[in-house]
Amino acid sequence: MVSNFAPPAKLDTSFARRVSTGRATVMSGFEESGQNAVPPHFTRDNPGPSSFRQKANEYVELHDQVETSVTLLDSIESFLSTFQKDLSAVSGQISELQERSQDIDRRLKSRKKIEKPLSSLIEDLIIPPPLATLILDSDCGEPWILAVEQLERLIGTYKARMRVKAAKELAEVAEGLRIIAATKCRGFFLALIRPMRHSMSTNIQVIQTSVFLKYKPLFTFLQRQAPEVAQEIQKTYISSARTYYETGFRRYIRSLGWIKARTVEKSEYITTGGDLDTPESLSGRLGSARLDGPGVTLAYMADDKAHKEPMEALLRSALLVLMDNATAEYAFVTSFFSTEQPPLPAEAAISPTSLLSPTDGTFDDRVSLAGSERGGITPRPPGRSIAGAMASAQVAKEERASMDAAWKQIFDPTLDYCQTFVRTLLDPVPPVVQLLTMIRLTEEVMAEVQKRDCPPLESFIFRLRLEMWPLFQKGMAEHVDAVKKLAEGATAGFFSRGALTTDAQVATICQRYITIFNSFILLTQQPEETMIFSNLSRLRQEVDKLVMSHSEKAGDVKRQATTQSRLYELVLQGLNRLSNPTAHPKVQAEMEYWRKREEDARKRISGRT
Repeated sequence: MVSNFAPPAKLDTSFARRVSTGRATVMSGFEESGQNAVPPHFTRDNPGPSSFRQKANEYVELHDQVETSVTLLDSIESFLSTFQKDLSAVSGQISELQERSQDIDRRLKSRKKIEKPLSSLIEDLIIPPPLATLILDSDCGEPWILAVEQLERLIGTYKARMRVKAAKELAEVAEGLRIIAATKCRGFFLALIRPMRHSMSTNIQVIQTSVFLKYKPLFTFLQRQAPEVAQEIQKTYISSARTYYETGFRRYIRSLGWIKARTVEKSEYITTGGDLDTPESLSGRLGSARLDGPGVTLAYMADDKAHKEPMEALLRSALLVLMDNATAEYAFVTSFFSTEQPPLPAEAAISPTSLLSPTDGTFDDRVSLAGSERGGITPRPPGRSIAGAMASAQVAKEERASMDAAWKQIFDPTLDYCQTFVRTLLDPVPPVVQLLTMIRLTEEVMAEVQKRDCPPLESFIFRLRLEMWPLFQKGMAEHVDAVKKLAEGATAGFFSRGALTTDAQVATICQRYITIFNSFILLTQQPEETMIFSNLSRLRQEVDKLVMSHSEKAGDVKRQATTQSRLYELVLQGLNRLSNPTAHPKVQAEMEYWRKREEDARKRISGRT
C-alpha cells in the first residue's frame, strides 16, 4: 500500500566536512615551509606536499562535487518527505472514496429493489385520462363495461392505500367520477325499464338477454359503489315487470276462460256415462299430459267462437306459458340482481411502508418466528375453515331467499290468476281420465321446472297437484260405489226386487272400464303406483261382480257361462287395443286375470268343472 511507503534515511555529511578541513590544514603547512620543502619522512612511496598541491584542483573539484551532492541529497530528502506526506493524504482520500463507493452501491441496490414496487404503485394510482374523459363526456354504452371495472379497481386501491398521500388526493377525484358514473348508469337503466311499463308489445325476454345481461357489470358497479341507486333500479324493475306479467296473463287467462266456457265437462258415473271415447280421440287427449304434445292455445284463438279445446289442453297451455315465462324471469332475476363480491386486489395487501421492506411487504404466516419453539415452516391445511364454509353457505342461502322474494313480488298476481283458472277447471270435477291427465301434466311441468331450477314455481305447481289428487280419489271411489250399487241391485232378495240390467248396459260398463284402465296405463310409467292401481283393482272387482250378478238372470248355468264368456271376451279385446299390451306389467296381470275368468266360463259352457 502507498501508506506504508517510507523515505530513505538522511545522508551523513560529516565525512565530507572532515575531508575539507584536513585539506585546508595541509595546504597552509605547505605555504609556511616553502614550496620545495619536503618533510623528511616523505618518500616515493609516501608523497610529499608537492603532490598534494598538484592535485589540489582535483580535491577542490571533489569538494565541490561533494557539496553539490550534499545539497542534492538535502533536496531529495525534502522532496521525499513531502512525497510521503502527499502519499499519506492520497491514501486517506482513497479510503474515503472506497467508503463512498460502497455507500453508493448500497443505495443503488436499495433503489433497484424499490424500483418495481414503486413503479407498480404509480401505475396503480394513476387515473388514466381516457377513463376520466369517457365517464365525463359520454353516455352509458358498451365502452363503459370495462371503464367501470377499472374505476372500481382504482377506488379499491385508494381505500387500501389511504396512508399514501397521492392515493388520498386521488381518492377525491375517483369519488367524483363514481358519483357521475352512478348518475349516468341510473338514467340508463331506468330508460331501459320504461317501455316494459307502457307497452305490452315489448318483448321482455329480448330486452333481458340482449341488453340487461350485457350491461350486468354496470349494475354490479352500482350494487357495490352506489347501493341506494341499485335498490331504486331493482324496485323499479320489479314494479314494471309485475305490471307487465299481470296484464299479459290476465288477458291470456281470460281468453282461455272464454274457450273453456264453450265446453262443459263434468264427472259422470261409469254406470250412467254418455258416449264412449274412441281410441283416436282418447289418444289425442292423453297427449296433453306431455310437454312435447300439441302446440299451446294462443289468445287470438278465443276470437273464433267455434274454436273449442278440452280442459286438459287449456291447462297445458296455461302451465306451459307460465313455466316458460316464470323460469326465464327467475333465471334473469337470479343472474342480474344477485350480489357479486368484488375480488380482493393484490396490491391491497401491500402497505405503503412495505416499499422499503426486504420482503416487499409480503408475509407468509406459515413461517414461524426465529425465537419460537418450532422453527422453519408450519404447514397449514389447504382450503377454507369449517366456520368460513358455514358463513359462505349462510350468505348464499340469504341471497337465494332474497332472489326468491323478488321473483314472488313479480309473479304473485300472475300465480293468483293461474290458480283461479285451475280451480275453474276443477269445478265441476272433471272425469277421472281427464283429471289424471291433468295430474300427469303437473308432474311433467314440475320435473321440467326442477331442471330449470325455479323453486318458487315448483312449490306452486306442487300445490296444484296436491289439490287434484283428493278429487281423483273421490272420483274413483264414486265409480266403485256406483258399480257396487248396480251389482247389488241386480241381485234380488227375499224382500226386494232386483234392478233390471241389460247385456248392452253391462257391456258398456265393461268398455268404460277398459277405457279407464287403458288410459291409466298410458298415463302411468311406474309399474307400482298405489294410488292408481289400488283404485283400478277395486273397480275391477266390482265390475266382475256386476258381470256375475247380471249373468245370474240368464237362467241355467250354461247360459250364465255364455253371458260371462261374451263379456270377458269383450274386456280382453279391449285390453289388446293397446299398442304394446305386454310392455306394462300391470297389463299382463290384468289380461291374465280376465283370461282365466273367460277360460272358467268356457269350461262351464262345455260342462266341465
